[in-house]
Amino acid sequence: MVPSPAAPAASSLRTDAEAALRRLVGRDDVALREDQWSAIDALVSRSARALVVQRTGWGKSAVYFVATRLLRDRGAGPTVIVSPLLALMRDQIAAAARAGIRAVTVNSANVTEWDGVHAAIAAGEVDVLLCSPERLNNPQFRDQVLPRLAADAGLVVIDEAHCISDWGHDFRPDYRRIRTLLADLPSGIPVLATTATANARVTADVAEQLSVTGGSTEADVLVLRGALDRESLHLAVLDLPDPAARVAWLASSLGAMDGSGIVYCLTVSAAEEVASQLRAAGLEVAAYTGQTDPAERERLEGDLKDNRVKALIATSALGMGFDKPDLAFVVHLGAPSSPIAYYQQVGRAGRGVDRAVVVLLPGREDRAIWEWFGSQAFPPEDTVRETLAALPTDSPMSVPALEARVDLRRSRLESMLKVLDVDGAVRRVPGGWLATGEPWGYDRDRYARVAAARRAEERTMLDYQASSGCRMAFLRHVLDDPELDPDWSCGRCDRCGGVTLPSAPTAEEVASAQAGLDRVGVEVTARRQWPTGMDALGVDLRGRIAPGEQASPGRAIARLDGLGWSGALRDLFESRDADGALLDVETPVPLRGAAVRVLEDWDALWDGVEPDGSARTTVDAVVGVRSATRPSLAGHLAPGLARWLGVPIVGWVAPGRGRQRPDRHDVNSAVRLAGVARRLELDIPAGDLDGARVLLVDDLTDSGWTLTVAARMLRRAGAASVLPFVLGVR
Repeated sequence: MVPSPAAPAASSLRTDAEAALRRLVGRDDVALREDQWSAIDALVSRSARALVVQRTGWGKSAVYFVATRLLRDRGAGPTVIVSPLLALMRDQIAAAARAGIRAVTVNSANVTEWDGVHAAIAAGEVDVLLCSPERLNNPQFRDQVLPRLAADAGLVVIDEAHCISDWGHDFRPDYRRIRTLLADLPSGIPVLATTATANARVTADVAEQLSVTGGSTEADVLVLRGALDRESLHLAVLDLPDPAARVAWLASSLGAMDGSGIVYCLTVSAAEEVASQLRAAGLEVAAYTGQTDPAERERLEGDLKDNRVKALIATSALGMGFDKPDLAFVVHLGAPSSPIAYYQQVGRAGRGVDRAVVVLLPGREDRAIWEWFGSQAFPPEDTVRETLAALPTDSPMSVPALEARVDLRRSRLESMLKVLDVDGAVRRVPGGWLATGEPWGYDRDRYARVAAARRAEERTMLDYQASSGCRMAFLRHVLDDPELDPDWSCGRCDRCGGVTLPSAPTAEEVASAQAGLDRVGVEVTARRQWPTGMDALGVDLRGRIAPGEQASPGRAIARLDGLGWSGALRDLFESRDADGALLDVETPVPLRGAAVRVLEDWDALWDGVEPDGSARTTVDAVVGVRSATRPSLAGHLAPGLARWLGVPIVGWVAPGRGRQRPDRHDVNSAVRLAGVARRLELDIPAGDLDGARVLLVDDLTDSGWTLTVAARMLRRAGAASVLPFVLGVR
């Protein structure tokens, strides 16, 4: 039992709370909102559990920082804040310092500081500890640091609490562990959960998980839910015909928009392509994605906050918690799959300005991207059971070792293990994972409900785009805004006549954007290392790939998840007939021209000039990779490129007899390699490769193992070098 601080008179407590708020924001003319005060009073006076669902910019962080200051002044222990993003942590630490609150963080970016942080906590020198949800399952933190913190905590805060819920747009398995943390807290420790993005179902789910009883929440969880309208936001949807028109509109319109902002894209490739296009148009922009180095991310966030860039071209990696009050616009190049996610992202804008423009530019490719993300859901039962059977109960197994025994990509495997950990079926320990041996049931109905909810949200986003009514009223309605009147309209959106967007781009502007998107050629990086654990799959491959067996860097026309040529490649590789079978056609004429342009621009293919004045190729021969699913495409592409280069096609890398069935492409690296290594054989006369420089031609690469194994075969058969070429990269 942790002793609760003596409860002061309400008037005295509110006076202290207002003073703490003024120190926090650095102004003397501010006062607490009534719901802010209700939450603070409940936490400090009654050690209550509270859920605050309020729009972005409302002041949710003020609730926990003011409550922390009051509790610490009254002798309580430090506040523990579970927070999902490093950007959010950086802003919160800075905000805490303004209020005289000593805040520290434990996350993946400051590993070298952990010992010092733990020592400062033990010495009582820390008022607030911010940790990521992933820290909750770090064995040392979970078993040694967290129990001591939880026992001594003055307040526990769950920020972005919608992540707890299966129904939330950003569900994270590590967040489910919080329910166990809350259940194990000693009596008398107040708990606060906050989010801006929760409809009624998510709110009820999170409140139930906060409940100390685990049942009805009415008696023991204070839920404060406010209106979602943001008077500064001017919402609009602009339907343009293709990626070139959308990029052209951005290039011609961003410069005319006030201030700086964010352009959201659905994929990393799209963000990088758009950033490149806009820079070429003279705009000061930068790409910000999940692949951006953490130090670079921090620098880019500072550039945007200080208006040194016009916009960051970002994926959802720049999301929850990024705080720039004067952010003047948010544009989406492609629609998020959920209205909750969309509202959360547009909520970055207009927090400290009277007017912010929010524009959605939907694309034909959006649904294919939604479908791909949806395919990463919880795996089927047989795959889960296979994983549990492969895990030992006595000595830990690493993820790379486990990966060699199950048919899952690493990211999906790790996500599944986190869910199983929360369910009690596995446990993360130093050195890897263990099976607990505890009974475990596959909750098929739950996973089906979550999938159905995801599809319903996708339909809602399509309805938002097509809606003839008020945009903000639509969002408030689908997010279950408790204060929405049936006949309300915002008066500010494109449907209400409150926003006028720059006109559609001219034909010349679209042509210029198309020329940029028409650029071809991305590098295909050769593999240099075999995965670990291949011996468990009966394949004798280990360690680094010998230099004499490697492929040289290759080329592709484009990635499938970008813009420009990506659309033509998706049409080629994802089109199906009426029965659902993949279509197999010869290389479409536009892609033939694109392939030739890639070869023309590839310096490694050319060396000097022939006597007739034509360029002299460095390639002696072409070898194709036969395809079981697209034999017409493969049979047309490789010979065609050989004729254009003026060199012979000497043979094929092909499936061996009785092994025509293609391998699955959604498995992990080790399993994919094992299938490729067992399946492929050389169909080339002996001696035809001696000393030859070979262009290896395939239609599509994903894991890279087909090209790697084929190159190794060719090098072992005498090829001096192997340069891979593919149409697309998945």
